[in-house]
Amino acid sequence: MKYLGKKSLIALIVVLLLGSLATWQLTRRQGKDAVYRTAELKRGDLLVSISATGTVEPEEVIDVGAQVAGRIVSFGTDAKGKTVDYGSVVEAGMVLARIDDSLYAADVAQAEAQLLSSKAGLQKATADLSQAEGNWQRARKLGPSEALAQSSYEGYESAYKIALAQVAVSEAAIKQAEAALARVRRNLSYCTITSPVKGIIIDRRVNTGQTVVASLNAPSLFLLAKDLTRIQVWVAVNEADIGKIHPGQPVSFTVDAFPGETFRGEVGKIRLNASMTQNVVTYTVEISTDNADGRLLPYLTANIQFQLQKMSNVLQAPNAALRWSPPAKEGAGESRGGKGKDGTGLGKGPVSAQVPANIKATGILWVLDENQKPRRIEVETGTSDGANTVVEGVDLREGMQVITGIRPADSGNGKEEGANPFTPKLGRGKAGGGH
Repeated sequence: MKYLGKKSLIALIVVLLLGSLATWQLTRRQGKDAVYRTAELKRGDLLVSISATGTVEPEEVIDVGAQVAGRIVSFGTDAKGKTVDYGSVVEAGMVLARIDDSLYAADVAQAEAQLLSSKAGLQKATADLSQAEGNWQRARKLGPSEALAQSSYEGYESAYKIALAQVAVSEAAIKQAEAALARVRRNLSYCTITSPVKGIIIDRRVNTGQTVVASLNAPSLFLLAKDLTRIQVWVAVNEADIGKIHPGQPVSFTVDAFPGETFRGEVGKIRLNASMTQNVVTYTVEISTDNADGRLLPYLTANIQFQLQKMSNVLQAPNAALRWSPPAKEGAGESRGGKGKDGTGLGKGPVSAQVPANIKATGILWVLDENQKPRRIEVETGTSDGANTVVEGVDLREGMQVITGIRPADSGNGKEEGANPFTPKLGRGKAGGGH
Protein backbone atom coordinates (compact mmCIF):
# COMPACT_ATOMS: atom_id res chain seq x y z
CA MET A 1 0.00 0.00 0.00
CA LYS A 2 2.83 2.35 0.81
CA TYR A 3 4.45 1.57 -2.55
CA LEU A 4 1.17 2.28 -4.40
CA GLY A 5 0.84 5.57 -2.56
CA LYS A 6 4.25 6.70 -3.77
CA LYS A 7 3.37 5.78 -7.37
CA SER A 8 0.13 7.76 -7.16
CA LEU A 9 1.97 10.76 -5.74
CA ILE A 10 4.52 10.68 -8.57
CA ALA A 11 1.76 10.37 -11.17
CA LEU A 12 -0.07 13.33 -9.62
CA ILE A 13 3.07 15.47 -9.74
CA VAL A 14 3.64 14.58 -13.42
CA VAL A 15 0.02 15.50 -14.28
CA LEU A 16 0.35 18.83 -12.47
CA LEU A 17 3.61 19.60 -14.31
CA LEU A 18 2.09 18.78 -17.69
CA GLY A 19 -0.95 20.91 -16.87
CA SER A 20 1.23 23.84 -15.84
CA LEU A 21 3.24 23.52 -19.05
CA ALA A 22 0.09 23.46 -21.20
CA THR A 23 -1.31 26.49 -19.37
CA TRP A 24 1.96 28.36 -19.90
CA GLN A 25 1.95 27.59 -23.62
CA LEU A 26 -1.67 28.72 -23.96
CA THR A 27 -1.00 31.91 -22.05
CA ARG A 28 2.07 32.54 -24.18
CA ARG A 29 0.08 32.20 -27.39
CA GLN A 30 -2.81 34.32 -26.12
CA GLY A 31 -0.61 37.21 -25.00
CA LYS A 32 -0.88 40.75 -26.23
CA ASP A 33 -0.69 41.71 -29.89
CA ALA A 34 2.70 41.66 -31.48
CA VAL A 35 4.75 44.81 -31.62
CA TYR A 36 5.97 45.80 -35.09
CA ARG A 37 9.36 47.19 -35.96
CA THR A 38 9.06 50.14 -38.30
CA ALA A 39 11.33 52.37 -40.31
CA GLU A 40 10.86 55.77 -41.88
CA LEU A 41 10.63 56.54 -45.58
CA LYS A 42 13.38 59.02 -46.32
CA ARG A 43 14.12 61.31 -49.22
CA GLY A 44 17.69 61.88 -50.28
CA ASP A 45 20.51 60.85 -52.59
CA LEU A 46 21.05 57.22 -53.58
CA LEU A 47 24.34 55.96 -55.00
CA VAL A 48 24.56 52.68 -56.88
CA SER A 49 28.08 51.29 -56.89
CA ILE A 50 30.24 48.18 -57.20
CA SER A 51 32.42 47.28 -54.25
CA ALA A 52 35.88 45.77 -54.61
CA THR A 53 39.19 45.56 -52.80
CA GLY A 54 42.50 46.73 -54.26
CA THR A 55 46.05 47.73 -53.43
CA VAL A 56 47.69 51.15 -53.58
CA GLU A 57 50.60 51.01 -56.03
CA PRO A 58 53.18 53.58 -57.17
CA GLU A 59 52.44 54.79 -60.70
CA GLU A 60 55.92 53.86 -61.95
CA VAL A 61 58.32 51.54 -60.12
CA ILE A 62 61.89 50.80 -61.22
CA ASP A 63 63.72 47.72 -60.03
CA VAL A 64 67.41 48.69 -59.80
CA GLY A 65 69.64 45.64 -60.17
CA ALA A 66 73.29 44.67 -60.54
CA GLN A 67 74.82 43.53 -63.83
CA VAL A 68 78.01 42.21 -62.24
CA ALA A 69 78.71 39.93 -59.32
CA GLY A 70 80.55 41.07 -56.24
CA ARG A 71 80.41 42.17 -52.65
CA ILE A 72 78.60 45.36 -51.59
CA VAL A 73 81.28 47.56 -50.04
CA SER A 74 79.34 50.77 -49.41
CA PHE A 75 76.17 52.76 -50.06
CA GLY A 76 75.91 56.21 -51.57
CA THR A 77 74.31 59.31 -50.07
CA ASP A 78 70.87 60.75 -50.79
CA ALA A 79 69.78 64.33 -51.49
CA LYS A 80 70.09 65.16 -47.77
CA GLY A 81 73.62 63.81 -47.49
CA LYS A 82 72.56 60.73 -45.54
CA THR A 83 73.32 57.13 -46.42
CA VAL A 84 70.87 55.69 -48.93
CA ASP A 85 68.15 53.76 -47.10
CA TYR A 86 64.40 53.20 -47.08
CA GLY A 87 62.55 56.39 -48.01
CA SER A 88 65.66 58.20 -49.30
CA VAL A 89 65.03 60.78 -52.02
CA VAL A 90 67.59 60.46 -54.82
CA GLU A 91 68.37 62.29 -58.04
CA ALA A 92 69.14 60.78 -61.43
CA GLY A 93 72.76 59.60 -61.60
CA MET A 94 73.23 59.64 -57.85
CA VAL A 95 75.32 56.75 -56.44
CA LEU A 96 73.20 54.16 -54.62
CA ALA A 97 75.79 51.46 -53.87
CA ARG A 98 79.28 50.29 -54.78
CA ILE A 99 80.41 46.74 -55.51
CA ASP A 100 83.98 45.56 -54.89
CA ASP A 101 85.75 46.38 -58.17
CA SER A 102 89.23 44.91 -57.58
CA LEU A 103 88.75 42.02 -60.02
CA TYR A 104 87.22 44.24 -62.66
CA ALA A 105 90.00 46.82 -62.27
CA ALA A 106 92.52 44.01 -62.86
CA ASP A 107 90.64 43.01 -65.99
CA VAL A 108 90.88 46.59 -67.23
CA ALA A 109 94.62 46.70 -66.62
CA GLN A 110 95.05 43.42 -68.48
CA ALA A 111 92.98 44.66 -71.41
CA GLU A 112 94.98 47.88 -71.57
CA ALA A 113 98.22 45.87 -71.67
CA GLN A 114 96.83 43.70 -74.44
CA LEU A 115 95.97 46.79 -76.42
CA LEU A 116 99.51 48.12 -76.06
CA SER A 117 100.87 44.75 -77.17
CA SER A 118 98.63 44.79 -80.22
CA LYS A 119 99.78 48.29 -81.13
CA ALA A 120 103.43 47.20 -80.81
CA GLY A 121 102.68 44.24 -83.03
CA LEU A 122 101.27 46.59 -85.61
CA GLN A 123 104.44 48.68 -85.53
CA LYS A 124 106.59 45.56 -86.08
CA ALA A 125 104.31 44.38 -88.88
CA THR A 126 104.53 47.80 -90.50
CA ALA A 127 108.34 47.72 -90.37
CA ASP A 128 108.42 44.23 -91.85
CA LEU A 129 106.08 45.37 -94.58
CA SER A 130 108.35 48.31 -95.42
CA GLN A 131 111.37 46.00 -95.73
CA ALA A 132 109.48 43.42 -97.77
CA GLU A 133 108.09 46.10 -100.04
CA GLY A 134 111.61 47.47 -100.78
CA ASN A 135 112.95 44.02 -101.58
CA TRP A 136 110.02 43.35 -103.81
CA GLN A 137 110.47 46.63 -105.68
CA ARG A 138 114.12 45.82 -106.40
CA ALA A 139 113.24 42.32 -107.50
CA ARG A 140 110.69 43.66 -109.93
CA LYS A 141 113.28 45.93 -111.51
CA LEU A 142 115.71 43.06 -112.03
CA GLY A 143 113.12 40.52 -112.96
CA PRO A 144 113.92 36.84 -113.41
CA SER A 145 117.38 36.82 -115.04
CA GLU A 146 120.93 35.66 -114.63
CA ALA A 147 121.29 38.23 -111.80
CA LEU A 148 118.12 37.04 -109.94
CA ALA A 149 116.93 33.50 -109.96
CA GLN A 150 113.25 32.75 -110.53
CA SER A 151 112.89 31.27 -107.04
CA SER A 152 114.35 34.36 -105.39
CA TYR A 153 112.05 36.59 -107.41
CA GLU A 154 109.00 34.64 -106.23
CA GLY A 155 110.28 34.64 -102.64
CA TYR A 156 110.47 38.46 -102.52
CA GLU A 157 106.95 38.65 -103.89
CA SER A 158 105.62 36.18 -101.31
CA ALA A 159 107.38 37.95 -98.44
CA TYR A 160 105.81 41.24 -99.45
CA LYS A 161 102.30 39.78 -99.50
CA ILE A 162 102.81 38.07 -96.12
CA ALA A 163 104.01 41.34 -94.57
CA LEU A 164 101.01 43.11 -96.03
CA ALA A 165 98.65 40.52 -94.48
CA GLN A 166 100.44 40.71 -91.16
CA VAL A 167 99.75 44.43 -90.99
CA ALA A 168 96.05 43.75 -91.53
CA VAL A 169 96.13 41.09 -88.77
CA SER A 170 97.82 43.52 -86.38
CA GLU A 171 95.21 46.20 -87.12
CA ALA A 172 92.41 43.70 -86.41
CA ALA A 173 94.11 42.69 -83.15
CA ILE A 174 94.12 46.32 -82.08
CA LYS A 175 90.38 46.64 -82.71
CA GLN A 176 89.77 43.44 -80.79
CA ALA A 177 91.85 44.66 -77.89
CA GLU A 178 90.00 48.00 -77.92
CA ALA A 179 86.64 46.18 -77.80
CA ALA A 180 87.82 43.98 -74.92
CA LEU A 181 89.04 47.05 -73.08
CA ALA A 182 85.68 48.81 -73.58
CA ARG A 183 83.85 45.73 -72.24
CA VAL A 184 85.90 45.42 -69.07
CA ARG A 185 85.73 49.16 -68.49
CA ARG A 186 81.93 48.91 -68.76
CA ASN A 187 81.91 46.05 -66.26
CA LEU A 188 84.05 48.17 -63.98
CA SER A 189 81.52 51.00 -64.25
CA TYR A 190 78.72 48.56 -63.32
CA CYS A 191 80.36 48.23 -59.92
CA THR A 192 78.93 51.67 -59.14
CA ILE A 193 75.12 51.41 -58.93
CA THR A 194 73.48 54.74 -59.81
CA SER A 195 69.87 55.89 -59.81
CA PRO A 196 68.36 55.92 -63.31
CA VAL A 197 65.73 58.55 -62.42
CA LYS A 198 64.74 60.98 -59.73
CA GLY A 199 62.60 59.23 -57.12
CA ILE A 200 62.32 57.70 -53.68
CA ILE A 201 63.68 54.41 -52.39
CA ILE A 202 60.79 52.10 -51.50
CA ASP A 203 62.85 49.04 -50.70
CA ARG A 204 66.55 48.33 -50.05
CA ARG A 205 67.19 44.64 -50.56
CA VAL A 206 70.91 44.32 -49.78
CA ASN A 207 73.24 45.15 -46.92
CA THR A 208 76.88 46.17 -46.77
CA GLY A 209 79.11 43.12 -47.08
CA GLN A 210 76.49 41.07 -48.89
CA THR A 211 77.58 39.35 -52.10
CA VAL A 212 75.34 39.65 -55.14
CA VAL A 213 75.55 37.12 -57.94
CA ALA A 214 74.56 38.16 -61.45
CA SER A 215 73.95 35.18 -63.71
CA LEU A 216 70.89 34.76 -65.93
CA ASN A 217 68.87 37.32 -63.96
CA ALA A 218 70.13 40.59 -62.53
CA PRO A 219 69.79 40.58 -58.73
CA SER A 220 67.50 43.29 -57.38
CA LEU A 221 69.17 45.80 -55.06
CA PHE A 222 66.68 48.67 -54.76
CA LEU A 223 63.03 49.34 -55.58
CA LEU A 224 62.66 52.93 -56.73
CA ALA A 225 59.36 54.82 -57.13
CA LYS A 226 59.63 57.57 -59.69
CA ASP A 227 56.85 59.83 -58.39
CA LEU A 228 54.67 59.18 -55.33
CA THR A 229 52.57 62.31 -55.88
CA ARG A 230 50.77 60.32 -58.57
CA ILE A 231 49.66 56.95 -57.33
CA GLN A 232 47.41 54.14 -58.53
CA VAL A 233 45.06 51.59 -57.04
CA TRP A 234 45.02 48.17 -58.67
CA VAL A 235 41.67 46.42 -58.29
CA ALA A 236 40.63 42.89 -59.32
CA VAL A 237 37.09 43.15 -60.74
CA ASN A 238 34.92 40.11 -61.32
CA GLU A 239 34.01 39.32 -64.93
CA ALA A 240 30.31 39.78 -64.08
CA ASP A 241 30.94 43.46 -63.23
CA ILE A 242 33.71 44.40 -65.66
CA GLY A 243 31.18 45.45 -68.32
CA LYS A 244 30.02 48.28 -66.05
CA ILE A 245 33.54 49.71 -65.67
CA HIS A 246 34.97 52.22 -68.18
CA PRO A 247 37.91 54.68 -68.30
CA GLY A 248 37.15 58.02 -66.67
CA GLN A 249 34.56 56.53 -64.32
CA PRO A 250 34.56 58.24 -60.89
CA VAL A 251 35.73 56.14 -57.97
CA SER A 252 35.86 56.62 -54.23
CA PHE A 253 37.89 54.54 -51.82
CA THR A 254 38.98 54.30 -48.22
CA VAL A 255 42.06 52.89 -46.51
CA ASP A 256 42.34 51.54 -43.00
CA ALA A 257 45.26 53.89 -42.31
CA PHE A 258 42.87 56.89 -42.42
CA PRO A 259 39.50 55.72 -41.04
CA GLY A 260 36.52 57.90 -41.87
CA GLU A 261 38.30 59.63 -44.77
CA THR A 262 37.28 59.11 -48.39
CA PHE A 263 39.66 59.53 -51.32
CA ARG A 264 38.65 60.22 -54.92
CA GLY A 265 39.99 58.94 -58.21
CA GLU A 266 38.95 57.73 -61.63
CA VAL A 267 39.40 54.61 -63.72
CA GLY A 268 42.56 54.87 -65.82
CA LYS A 269 42.64 51.64 -67.80
CA ILE A 270 41.35 48.09 -67.81
CA ARG A 271 44.01 45.45 -68.35
CA LEU A 272 43.01 42.78 -70.83
CA ASN A 273 45.16 39.98 -69.41
CA ALA A 274 42.51 38.36 -67.24
CA SER A 275 43.46 35.94 -64.48
CA MET A 276 41.56 32.89 -63.24
CA THR A 277 41.58 31.78 -59.61
CA GLN A 278 39.41 28.83 -58.58
CA ASN A 279 37.37 29.19 -61.80
CA VAL A 280 36.73 32.89 -61.10
CA VAL A 281 37.85 35.25 -63.87
CA THR A 282 38.95 38.73 -62.82
CA TYR A 283 40.37 41.75 -64.63
CA THR A 284 42.80 44.24 -63.13
CA VAL A 285 41.54 47.83 -63.22
CA GLU A 286 43.96 50.72 -62.69
CA ILE A 287 42.61 53.70 -60.75
CA SER A 288 44.50 56.99 -60.88
CA THR A 289 44.41 59.36 -57.94
CA ASP A 290 46.27 62.42 -56.72
CA ASN A 291 48.66 62.03 -53.81
CA ALA A 292 50.22 65.47 -53.70
CA ASP A 293 50.35 65.43 -49.90
CA GLY A 294 52.05 62.02 -49.90
CA ARG A 295 49.65 60.54 -47.36
CA LEU A 296 48.81 57.42 -49.35
CA LEU A 297 51.64 54.95 -48.91
CA PRO A 298 52.46 52.16 -51.36
CA TYR A 299 50.74 48.80 -50.85
CA LEU A 300 47.94 49.98 -48.55
CA THR A 301 44.72 47.98 -48.89
CA ALA A 302 41.93 50.08 -50.41
CA ASN A 303 38.17 49.49 -50.27
CA ILE A 304 36.84 50.66 -53.64
CA GLN A 305 33.43 51.94 -54.70
CA PHE A 306 32.91 52.25 -58.47
CA GLN A 307 30.12 54.80 -58.96
CA LEU A 308 27.58 53.44 -61.45
CA GLN A 309 24.57 55.67 -60.91
CA LYS A 310 23.65 58.54 -58.62
CA MET A 311 20.07 59.69 -58.00
CA SER A 312 19.21 62.87 -56.13
CA ASN A 313 16.20 63.69 -53.94
CA VAL A 314 14.41 60.36 -54.31
CA LEU A 315 12.09 58.61 -51.86
CA GLN A 316 13.70 55.47 -50.44
CA ALA A 317 12.40 52.50 -48.50
CA PRO A 318 14.53 50.00 -46.58
CA ASN A 319 14.85 46.72 -48.41
CA ALA A 320 13.76 44.94 -45.23
CA ALA A 321 10.36 46.64 -45.53
CA LEU A 322 9.93 45.45 -49.11
CA ARG A 323 10.76 41.88 -48.07
CA TRP A 324 8.42 41.73 -45.06
CA SER A 325 4.88 40.31 -45.12
CA PRO A 326 2.44 39.64 -42.23
CA PRO A 327 2.05 36.11 -40.85
CA ALA A 328 -0.71 34.06 -42.47
CA LYS A 329 -2.80 34.06 -39.27
CA GLU A 330 -3.32 37.81 -39.71
CA GLY A 331 -4.98 37.28 -43.06
CA ALA A 332 -2.14 38.69 -45.08
CA GLY A 333 -1.00 35.70 -47.01
CA GLU A 334 -0.79 37.44 -50.38
CA SER A 335 2.06 36.57 -52.64
CA ARG A 336 4.96 38.90 -52.21
CA GLY A 337 7.26 40.15 -54.92
CA GLY A 338 7.36 42.34 -57.97
CA LYS A 339 5.94 41.78 -61.41
CA GLY A 340 9.08 42.67 -63.29
CA LYS A 341 12.59 41.29 -63.40
CA ASP A 342 14.66 44.26 -62.36
CA GLY A 343 17.42 42.45 -60.53
CA THR A 344 16.12 43.45 -57.10
CA GLY A 345 14.40 40.16 -56.35
CA LEU A 346 11.87 41.88 -54.06
CA GLY A 347 9.71 39.36 -52.29
CA LYS A 348 11.86 36.44 -53.39
CA GLY A 349 14.72 36.65 -50.97
CA PRO A 350 17.25 39.37 -50.26
CA VAL A 351 17.53 42.37 -52.51
CA SER A 352 20.56 42.19 -54.81
CA ALA A 353 23.06 44.74 -53.63
CA GLN A 354 24.30 47.63 -55.69
CA VAL A 355 22.67 46.83 -59.03
CA PRO A 356 20.94 49.57 -61.04
CA ALA A 357 17.41 48.76 -62.16
CA ASN A 358 16.46 50.09 -65.57
CA ILE A 359 13.01 48.49 -65.50
CA LYS A 360 10.62 49.42 -62.71
CA ALA A 361 8.85 46.64 -60.86
CA THR A 362 6.06 46.51 -58.33
CA GLY A 363 6.45 45.80 -54.67
CA ILE A 364 4.46 45.90 -51.45
CA LEU A 365 4.95 47.96 -48.31
CA TRP A 366 3.00 47.49 -45.09
CA VAL A 367 1.96 50.27 -42.73
CA LEU A 368 -0.12 50.30 -39.53
CA ASP A 369 -3.72 51.50 -39.79
CA GLU A 370 -5.70 53.24 -37.06
CA ASN A 371 -6.26 49.87 -35.35
CA GLN A 372 -2.52 49.14 -35.37
CA LYS A 373 -3.05 46.40 -37.93
CA PRO A 374 -0.89 45.97 -41.07
CA ARG A 375 -2.27 47.64 -44.17
CA ARG A 376 -0.93 46.83 -47.62
CA ILE A 377 0.33 49.50 -50.05
CA GLU A 378 1.41 48.64 -53.58
CA VAL A 379 4.37 50.66 -54.84
CA GLU A 380 6.68 50.89 -57.82
CA THR A 381 10.31 50.01 -57.08
CA GLY A 382 13.38 51.28 -58.89
CA THR A 383 17.10 51.44 -58.29
CA SER A 384 18.58 49.74 -55.23
CA ASP A 385 21.94 50.23 -53.54
CA GLY A 386 21.65 47.05 -51.50
CA ALA A 387 20.25 48.70 -48.37
CA ASN A 388 17.52 50.99 -49.73
CA THR A 389 15.33 51.02 -52.84
CA VAL A 390 13.70 53.90 -54.68
CA VAL A 391 9.90 53.66 -54.31
CA GLU A 392 7.01 55.57 -55.87
CA GLY A 393 3.30 55.56 -55.06
CA VAL A 394 0.37 57.91 -54.61
CA ASP A 395 -0.05 56.86 -50.97
CA LEU A 396 3.61 57.35 -50.07
CA ARG A 397 5.04 60.36 -48.35
CA GLU A 398 8.30 61.26 -46.70
CA GLY A 399 8.43 60.29 -43.03
CA MET A 400 5.85 57.50 -43.33
CA GLN A 401 6.52 54.56 -41.01
CA VAL A 402 6.66 51.21 -42.81
CA ILE A 403 6.87 47.81 -41.15
CA THR A 404 10.22 46.03 -41.35
CA GLY A 405 9.64 43.19 -38.85
CA ILE A 406 7.73 41.86 -35.87
CA ARG A 407 8.64 40.90 -32.35
CA PRO A 408 6.55 39.44 -29.46
CA ALA A 409 5.10 41.94 -27.02
CA ASP A 410 5.50 41.80 -23.21
CA SER A 411 2.70 39.97 -21.36
CA GLY A 412 2.22 42.95 -19.02
CA ASN A 413 3.13 41.11 -15.84
CA GLY A 414 6.70 42.29 -15.78
CA LYS A 415 7.96 39.04 -17.26
CA GLU A 416 9.45 38.69 -20.71
CA GLU A 417 7.09 36.95 -23.12
CA GLY A 418 8.11 33.42 -23.83
CA ALA A 419 10.14 32.95 -20.64
CA ASN A 420 10.12 29.49 -19.09
CA PRO A 421 7.92 29.59 -15.92
CA PHE A 422 9.99 26.84 -14.36
CA THR A 423 13.21 28.86 -14.46
CA PRO A 424 14.08 29.91 -10.87
CA LYS A 425 14.11 33.64 -10.20
CA LEU A 426 16.90 34.78 -7.91
CA GLY A 427 16.76 37.83 -5.66
CA ARG A 428 12.97 38.20 -5.90
CA GLY A 429 12.03 39.06 -2.30
CA LYS A 430 8.92 41.06 -1.36
CA ALA A 431 9.28 44.70 -0.55
CA GLY A 432 9.58 45.37 3.10
CA GLY A 433 10.82 42.00 4.21
CA GLY A 434 11.20 38.35 3.35
CA HIS A 435 11.03 34.94 4.83
